[in-house]
Amino acid sequence: MKNGDILTATLESGETLEYVFSANPPRGGMKHTFFTPDRKYAVQFFNNPRDAQSMLMQERIRSIVSIYNPTLSEKQGGALGNTEKTADYFRTKFCWPVGVVKTPEFGIVCPTYPQGFFFGENASAVLPLKGKDKKSTWFTGRNRKYLNKSELGDFRMMLKIAIGLARSVRRLHQAGLAHSDLSCNNVLIDPKTGSSVVIDIDSLVVPNKYAPEVCGTRGYIAPEVLATMERDSNDPHRCLPCVQTDLHALPVLIYEYLFLRHPLMGPKIYSTESAEKDDHLAMGPMATFIENPDDRSNRPDDLDVTISSLSEGLEKLFLQAFVDGLHNPSERPSAMEWESELLRAWNRLVPCENEDCDKKWFILRDEKEPVCPFCGTRKTQPLLKLGFKSNIRGKHGIFRDKTEVYVYDGMPLFDWHLFSNIHNDEKAEPEMRAYIRRHNDMWLLINNGAEGMLSPSGRLVPKGTAIELRDGVLLCMADRENGMLAEATVI
Repeated sequence: MKNGDILTATLESGETLEYVFSANPPRGGMKHTFFTPDRKYAVQFFNNPRDAQSMLMQERIRSIVSIYNPTLSEKQGGALGNTEKTADYFRTKFCWPVGVVKTPEFGIVCPTYPQGFFFGENASAVLPLKGKDKKSTWFTGRNRKYLNKSELGDFRMMLKIAIGLARSVRRLHQAGLAHSDLSCNNVLIDPKTGSSVVIDIDSLVVPNKYAPEVCGTRGYIAPEVLATMERDSNDPHRCLPCVQTDLHALPVLIYEYLFLRHPLMGPKIYSTESAEKDDHLAMGPMATFIENPDDRSNRPDDLDVTISSLSEGLEKLFLQAFVDGLHNPSERPSAMEWESELLRAWNRLVPCENEDCDKKWFILRDEKEPVCPFCGTRKTQPLLKLGFKSNIRGKHGIFRDKTEVYVYDGMPLFDWHLFSNIHNDEKAEPEMRAYIRRHNDMWLLINNGAEGMLSPSGRLVPKGTAIELRDGVLLCMADRENGMLAEATVI
């Protein structure tokens, strides 16, 4: 065979798939990859023939492609409880295997990454990055300086990436799965759009059924895994990748997205014996959070923006993850907790008034001190807050506070802003129902298609109609079951 030859793979489903042979295919730790002629799919075979011949490995792959698959509806043989709608959603969040290859040897078929996760021609004026995949470290590590500014996004997009990743991990864990190697290499991100995709799915851990195949990637391996790595694999005291170790890697990635630094890599020297031992202790048994409030031994001198610059909820979760839970896995926040708190922080985002601020957005923690922590610019323009209230069940006309959102010019409103029983998750409709505009020093809410929206006077608000949001204005977002009230407060 020679480069460019078209070969045929036969799948266990009976379908056939052509792929292009390469004498030097891309090769990872476990598999090498060929692509279909249109490059829409990757056909992967195992580097080690013993892995391909392992009955346990084959059973794992078949289960991942079918009964554990969140990108396939339950009716189509996918994950339990999965609808076509949620399957569609998670197809954008995972690069999930879609088929099992029977011949010429056992392997898997995966969709290739969406185009947005590859660098384009103008990604860097220094490095030839065109066609390379967008691993997280390009944006959070030292190589960030080589990228053109247009690739870097802003703080709002990095927060959006964090939300998407937390949601993806939550979905894995709800299915009883663990990724086992969440890292900068296995999560591709696009800060221009705030998108993320989780890759290398075929090594998922199913507790008490499929053991981990890998221990993880440096910087993301949980401390307890590193601390017990020298023990025999059958030793009951050895810690292996699982859901709890994912819950260490997840906040490491989130922290990197928001601060562009690693939460454990500080100035502290743990051992002068060797660089390897120092690194092992720093990431493993002696790991210390660089922002630990009770132990400043690993704190860099230049920490200007810290977790105290975020919302109180996110600060609490980072302390829980990297202080309470760093060496005590049971104390780590769940992926669902991260998703919920990141969404609350999203509601507190406000634009920075400094046009030269690289971050463009910040989380408003204190209404009395509306200062961008990244550039120090104080917000001078009036702020508007919408407080959403839900009807107390069984008590018609009696409402309680549900959530609040700081608005900005152009802000869209969705079903979760209209109805108390709809959440901002994969089940919600993505259509914009209304939006906010700042016009002639007035805040306006424009109905974009919400049904049953009522003005403060109780009149129906037709599509395309605007309502002025003055201080104290109260309007009904939807005069239907579970419809919420919104109260405007000018700050």
